[in-house]
Amino acid sequence: MRVRLAFLLGAVPAAAGAAEAAVLLAPEVVTAARLPQPGTESPATVQRLAGADVATAPALTLDGALRSLPAFSLFRRTDSLAANPTAQGVSLRGLGPSGASRTLLLLDGVPLNDPFGGWVAWAKLPREGLQAVEVVPGGGGAAWGNAALGGVLQLLGREREGAGGTLATLAGDRGTRSAEAELTAPAGGGWVDVSGRWFASDGFPVVAPERRGPVDEAAGSRHRWAQARWRQTFAGGTSLAVALRGFAETRGNGTPYTGNTSRETSGQVTARGGAAGGPAWTLAAYAQRQVFTSTFSSVNAPRTAETPASDQYAVPAQAAGLAGTVGWRHSGGARTAAGGDLRAVRGETRELFTYTGGRFTRRRTAGGRQEVAGAWLHHDRPLGGGWRLAGGGRLDFWRETEGHRREEERDTGVALRDERFAGRRGTAFSPGAGVTWTPAAGWRFRANAQGAFRRPTLNELYRPFRQGANVTEANPFLATERARGGEVALEWRPAPGFSAEVVRFRQDLHDAVANVTVARGPGVFPVVGSLPAGGLGRQRLNLDRLRVAGWEAVARWTPSPGWNLTAAALLNRATVAQAGVAPGLAGRDVAQVPRRTLVLGVEGPAGAGWTAAARVRVSGRQFEDDENQLPLAAVTVADLTLRRALGGGRTLFLTVENLGGARVESGRGADGVVTLASPRLFLAGLRAAW
Repeated sequence: MRVRLAFLLGAVPAAAGAAEAAVLLAPEVVTAARLPQPGTESPATVQRLAGADVATAPALTLDGALRSLPAFSLFRRTDSLAANPTAQGVSLRGLGPSGASRTLLLLDGVPLNDPFGGWVAWAKLPREGLQAVEVVPGGGGAAWGNAALGGVLQLLGREREGAGGTLATLAGDRGTRSAEAELTAPAGGGWVDVSGRWFASDGFPVVAPERRGPVDEAAGSRHRWAQARWRQTFAGGTSLAVALRGFAETRGNGTPYTGNTSRETSGQVTARGGAAGGPAWTLAAYAQRQVFTSTFSSVNAPRTAETPASDQYAVPAQAAGLAGTVGWRHSGGARTAAGGDLRAVRGETRELFTYTGGRFTRRRTAGGRQEVAGAWLHHDRPLGGGWRLAGGGRLDFWRETEGHRREEERDTGVALRDERFAGRRGTAFSPGAGVTWTPAAGWRFRANAQGAFRRPTLNELYRPFRQGANVTEANPFLATERARGGEVALEWRPAPGFSAEVVRFRQDLHDAVANVTVARGPGVFPVVGSLPAGGLGRQRLNLDRLRVAGWEAVARWTPSPGWNLTAAALLNRATVAQAGVAPGLAGRDVAQVPRRTLVLGVEGPAGAGWTAAARVRVSGRQFEDDENQLPLAAVTVADLTLRRALGGGRTLFLTVENLGGARVESGRGADGVVTLASPRLFLAGLRAAW
């Protein structure tokens, strides 16, 4: 029945607006194999969204726009308008959602995952200046190494070869306003690209109305970023690009005391070259420095007062890396690519905790260093009869040093805990192989299998945290996560303007890092310490194996010029297959993963010069916790945008997110407090291009 339903959903020529219309394989993609290749020759799923479609999608945020792909989700249902940055990790096809993203996020080949915690600060990413977004779910992007075991999501920036620019401004209810611009101008023999955004929103209360109290307030946010890039192509075809970025954000997290700030600067140098008929090469270097702060509190039962729980007053973190690739095209249509990369990160949390007598009495520092270096090789070639074979592998070496955790009394400096962890190192091999077959015009079959890995982040290894009555302990001895899986897919394109695809996938995640419940308050317990009544004690532990298996289907139909109808569905079951450290979890659903997600939409003329794009996303029930005791209700959310060209490159747009005002449950505590994602939001704006 599930197979039949998935196929029917994939073949229905119904639904999704401009952002959804781009989930088809692109003519050429670069992310899966780290070299340009026709999308029809990739054995892995590659979903490509055109930059213009991302910019005009019926959503306020970039991650909100990406929800047009049913495989895409954040750790929670709340998008980056109100989500704490530590809950903005990306999950593809439900492979173990967590704050530490199991999906690698790239901007023009440079990793953007937080160096300390692995999450993604979506606010710092461009939306107007994108050429395309490529999404490789599953392990099809294993050539990228660490953190790509759940997939890869790459933003590809626009590179104009002429002067021009765009400006998008908007304003809406809840005090929301924004302006984003990007401009290209000549500079000597090259070009300068300047872009940036300013954003502010008063936000909305995140606690559900039935439990909301005097202490609860709107979770507002402010951010700004700017980038300058110079690029030039020299004689012989070699090009050089240098980019500098700066980002700053301030957020409120729903109560007077809680909030966080981020400050980041980064730089990147990229060189490309290659003689005609010879190998093409790319060399990139980057560096990133940031400081993050965050405060947490405990709120009383009637929600009339809060007590500070911790003050994470500084989390300095740095990342630096190098990457090089070289690719050859052989006679007969074969291709080979090889390369290597190195990423080094360093970070430390500095925080105050144990609030007594109106002040924090203890201080904690915890962190370390992490380095991962790898080399990879990929080759694909036609075999005749419509067959094409691809294969390769990647070998990584990782090392962790300077791991430490110290807790002391602030007044006396007496150490309550002073641990220095021995250095650790290891290797990881990530193989991959796939095949495509075109038996007849309009039909394509593909299959692939691969392995991938992820080292736990510095945050998972060394930093404990308390949120309300709940405590989660770190674990410096976490093992490496390893994924093994694959997919088979069938594509059908019977005529221009219609296509359908259905994919069967399975991923086994071994030694999955999870927050496992080990104690329930009240009382004092090993590992987690003191817990109040209703409090939960959790520790980060490796579960033997998670299994994520299911069906993904998508269809698109263009019945006439100006109309786009698409439908996409994800039916998957993410369960704990084995858990020696917590046998009671075996067979339970993985937290924060619904068993079904459906996205429908339509784009077309609306009369009087207007174009309408509507999107409906249906998410099934999911669970907040590892023990499946805290359900989050199924929900259907509709979004709508109207656009009208005014001439001169200007376009007026009106957008309503969550058109029906659906209650979107994002979190549920053991105390019964439910947190909600965005309510109805009205926006109006103007986009100009020249």
